[in-house]
Amino acid sequence: MSLSLFVFATLASLGQPAGTTNHPRGADWDWHGIIGTGQSLSVGARGTPVISTQQSFGNLKVASGELKWPVNPDDPAISLVPLVEPAGRWAMGYPSSWPMNIDGETPHTSAANQISELALKAHKGPYVTVHFPVGEDGQGMIHIRKDSRHDGVTGRSYEAAMVQTKAITRLANAAGKKFGIAAIFITHGETDTGNVKYEDELHQLWSDYNQDVKAITGQDRDLLMIVSQHNQLGEYSPSTIAQWKAGDDFPQSIVCSGPKYQYPYADDSLHLTAEGYRQLGEKYGQVYFERVVQGHKWMPLEPIHAVHSGKTIQIKFHVPRKPLAWDTALRQPHSSSPEWKDGKGFEVVDAAGKRVKIMASTIHGDSISLDLDSDPGANARVSYAMIGEPSLRNPKFGVSPHWGLLRDSDPFVGTNTHVAQPNYCVAFDLKLP
Repeated sequence: MSLSLFVFATLASLGQPAGTTNHPRGADWDWHGIIGTGQSLSVGARGTPVISTQQSFGNLKVASGELKWPVNPDDPAISLVPLVEPAGRWAMGYPSSWPMNIDGETPHTSAANQISELALKAHKGPYVTVHFPVGEDGQGMIHIRKDSRHDGVTGRSYEAAMVQTKAITRLANAAGKKFGIAAIFITHGETDTGNVKYEDELHQLWSDYNQDVKAITGQDRDLLMIVSQHNQLGEYSPSTIAQWKAGDDFPQSIVCSGPKYQYPYADDSLHLTAEGYRQLGEKYGQVYFERVVQGHKWMPLEPIHAVHSGKTIQIKFHVPRKPLAWDTALRQPHSSSPEWKDGKGFEVVDAAGKRVKIMASTIHGDSISLDLDSDPGANARVSYAMIGEPSLRNPKFGVSPHWGLLRDSDPFVGTNTHVAQPNYCVAFDLKLP
């Protein structure tokens, strides 16, 4: 089955998110654990000074005192304290690992506050999450997976998550609280830009976490992995595509929260600012609330299928909140490309990889129509936000931003930043039939 047909079949079986629910994860828990893993963006690189320094909802984080490896989960130095940034102990250098792995503002405090606020507005009562970010800056899947390779201080992310899960379970029992792990936030993928096995490895990471966490906490509820798509490195990056596609291939266990190209970036064009991490956290929080608390079958703004006839391409989308719209705040994508400057982030190549000029991009309901100056022929490809803008390339870090202008009309406004956050279209690449 082709990718476009598979996505269409998956969405058809799931239906629209409104009015459809699964059993909420952890509906009867007092404390809802959220593991944060990934690489530098998961631990707030360049996100200084931190902003989220107050906790108003009773959300918690793990404090590890002055512990160093090896760490005993029964060590009394491990405790729970109010969740503020930094969400753990500061890293003392590069590379680093838990318990000293935090570089700046992480998405966690913002996400926790967002979840609590949405739960209160929905009359779900106080909703407490317990967060423990275990990401390792600069490290690929080989270092954050189970049974990872230890290279000096790196390769301890998974082990750190298990240690903290055991410790929080112990603390919950002592406090008379019901506890389970509800979700994993994974902010990752840049180091695996060329990894064609990334989707399989991502699902294996979920499977390992799901099995091992449940064995510790005794919960019967599966975890949900919420994946944020990376957009700054590599042309047609397999890991970027995998982060979107995994949510369609494994819809009960993985969901893509959307891209990150719309957020404020630091001067290296690769990491976010502290404000950017807070906005990312709000999106994590919104998706968590929809999928975990409400049990809705939420999915990002993404393509269902694409067809082409002559000089026209039609792409149908799953739209979380209609109608589709073009963003007016972001700069014009592909401004240096005469073939794609009118594509609003879309890219078309023929079977030989030659760029095909996009004359106009038009919204028609849930679809986008691309008018081309020539027929791209059989086996052409249409993509979106997969190719960087060379005129904005950061020469020091070799990063060329990828982005597009397509969004939905979600009225969601973040609790922390008060910034409107519609859903922006995922980056994708489809072969045309």
